[in-house]
Amino acid sequence: MSETSTPIAAEAVRETVRAKYAEQARRVTIASSACCEPSCCGETATADPITGDLYAADDVAGVPEDALKASLGCGNPTALAELTPGETVLDLGSGGGIDVLLSARRVGPTGFAYGLDMTDEMLALAEQNKAAAGAENVQFLKGHIEDIPLPEATVDVVISNCVINLAADKGRVLREAFRVLKPGGRFAVSDVVAQGTLPDDLRADMEAWVGCVAGALEEDEYRRLLTDAGFRDVELEVTRVYDPKDLAESTRGSDASCCGSDCCGNTAEWDLSAYGRFEAAGGRLVSAFVRARKP
Repeated sequence: MSETSTPIAAEAVRETVRAKYAEQARRVTIASSACCEPSCCGETATADPITGDLYAADDVAGVPEDALKASLGCGNPTALAELTPGETVLDLGSGGGIDVLLSARRVGPTGFAYGLDMTDEMLALAEQNKAAAGAENVQFLKGHIEDIPLPEATVDVVISNCVINLAADKGRVLREAFRVLKPGGRFAVSDVVAQGTLPDDLRADMEAWVGCVAGALEEDEYRRLLTDAGFRDVELEVTRVYDPKDLAESTRGSDASCCGSDCCGNTAEWDLSAYGRFEAAGGRLVSAFVRARKP
């Protein structure tokens, strides 16, 4: 899928994504103030197959709990980006700020970490988490990842955590990342990637889009877009392989995805679904760590 073949209008994608992340920020804020977590409200928590269990306890020790609760990532780019003291880092789609705060810790007081997000509610939550962490080498910016509000050659490392797949114009995102990186700078993101061609009806499914599935770049296309943007030494390392039935259930709900008790055992229903056809064709959806370098 190229950046010009998005079957859903770009603005519709952006507004739906904004609404999802605003709601996530509100849930975290309400839960913190009213003890509405599953553990104290009598609810059962359901692990998301994409966003669950991403950070080791040692990684997030000392990080505000609300930053972790707000995370909707698919990896831990800060653990894989090999950040060093004194570097300047930019997180595209920083949400509640967890990866910015972890980056700020790794680059130390001589380094700096920017977070960029378009959602007011997430930015407000990130500022609260910044204050709670006492992080002084951090700044959160409002804007779109397709139009980064920083001068060229500003940062040493661009990270992102399961956000680029949500952008309609991914080529523009990657060109912007290249622009703001210093010569020799590194691109180091976690993202959902398609290995194989996603069916057109799945690409056009808004629920699957905001669930980080429908907007996933095909692996070869990801490599091509990075190269076209000017990057070199492109690498893609698979970190997690997803069960398509789990993705269907998580992105559309058990009834809509035909993964509920009434039809999960119905082979014909599954085989006819977009996810089932993708699996039958040998396709896989994976979480990957994507690396590249600006010459």
